[in-house]
Amino acid sequence: MLFYIFQYLDKAFDVPGAGVFQYITFRSALAFILSLLIATIYGKKIINYLRNQQVGETVRELGLEGQTAKAGTPTMGGIIIILATLIPVLLLAKLNNIYIILLIVTTIWMGAIGFIDDYIKIFKKDKQGLKGIFKVIGQVGLGLIVGTVLYLSPDVTVRKDTVTSRVKIENNLKPSDLEEKSTSTTIPFMKNNEFDYAEVLSFMGDDYKSYAWLIFIPMVILIITAVSNGANLTDGIDGLAAGTSAISVLTLGLFTFVSGNIIFSDYLNIMYIPNAGEMTIFIAAFVGALVGFLWYNAYPASVFMGDTGSLTIGGIIAVIAIAIRKELMIPVVCGIFLAENLSVIVQVSYFKYTKKKYGEGRRIFLMSPLHHHYQKKGYHESRIVTRFWIVGILLAIFSLVSLKLR
Repeated sequence: MLFYIFQYLDKAFDVPGAGVFQYITFRSALAFILSLLIATIYGKKIINYLRNQQVGETVRELGLEGQTAKAGTPTMGGIIIILATLIPVLLLAKLNNIYIILLIVTTIWMGAIGFIDDYIKIFKKDKQGLKGIFKVIGQVGLGLIVGTVLYLSPDVTVRKDTVTSRVKIENNLKPSDLEEKSTSTTIPFMKNNEFDYAEVLSFMGDDYKSYAWLIFIPMVILIITAVSNGANLTDGIDGLAAGTSAISVLTLGLFTFVSGNIIFSDYLNIMYIPNAGEMTIFIAAFVGALVGFLWYNAYPASVFMGDTGSLTIGGIIAVIAIAIRKELMIPVVCGIFLAENLSVIVQVSYFKYTKKKYGEGRRIFLMSPLHHHYQKKGYHESRIVTRFWIVGILLAIFSLVSLKLR
């Protein structure tokens, strides 16, 4: 909203300083500061409100140290993250940008699913919350929306040849003439690193690209479901999900900025995605919200994000990665989520296998997800969180190196 107001003031009245709102870097910085202030200042009021409404965490007895002390801690704190993200975005971003629209829809959609889950747990006294099948249906529904829009929208294009200046001079082409609809993505750490999902269907004949949605949309659904569940599993101890997510989102923010900037994408020889740079404002607000939430969620936590926050975080990260064609980088950027997911899958699979074979279920980890394994080994949760953050930072650096290491 402020973007359009200052744009009007700049064009109609040439108000000094109004033109600064056209710069993504300025609006991103403002979005980060505003979201951080909202999360830290109003976060306390939201926490007090949740406490007064007796929206407290019901802790299952898992035999973990310090677990019982967390009973009654306000949950649904993901509301803080959602509000602190959306308010700056609505004020500072271009609201007609297709990527911003998708991210706003993702935030509200996944936030609603998480909210319903938390509501059932707290007010209906059902520890299982929303049934898993309904969560999956919600995730698949979002995946269908995001995948269909990215596939069909004329505003979602790429420019594979980033040396546009020379091309335009020699051929007198407009920038829009160099943009194309594509289901291509980026394979990290490879020299010729572009892969088109449509190529999987090349056996179908010359018209195979018209069926690319058969691969692209299911991939979008799979990624959104996997990442949102990974974030959900990671939210188990104070500060873990918020901290690791902030690192991952900041990394994707850097990818987004260079992918949406013709100069940087040309220099780095990466796929240029027109209009994607606007997502940087959303990402800046999101990082500010996560850092502000961490103020209250760090050990000992005054509030938990609940599924309202964790499912939202996972959904947003997945959509950003898909939009900038970096979804195959998720296993590295979100390596902590992957490890948490795999620890549960391996633990459950091995337990079922050994129970069927030996008549007694056996475990690989003392407990899953992975962070609980280290708790069982006697590590204090603040040490676990700090070390997971360090691993997350190393993975982030490794991901950024992929821009040149090919």
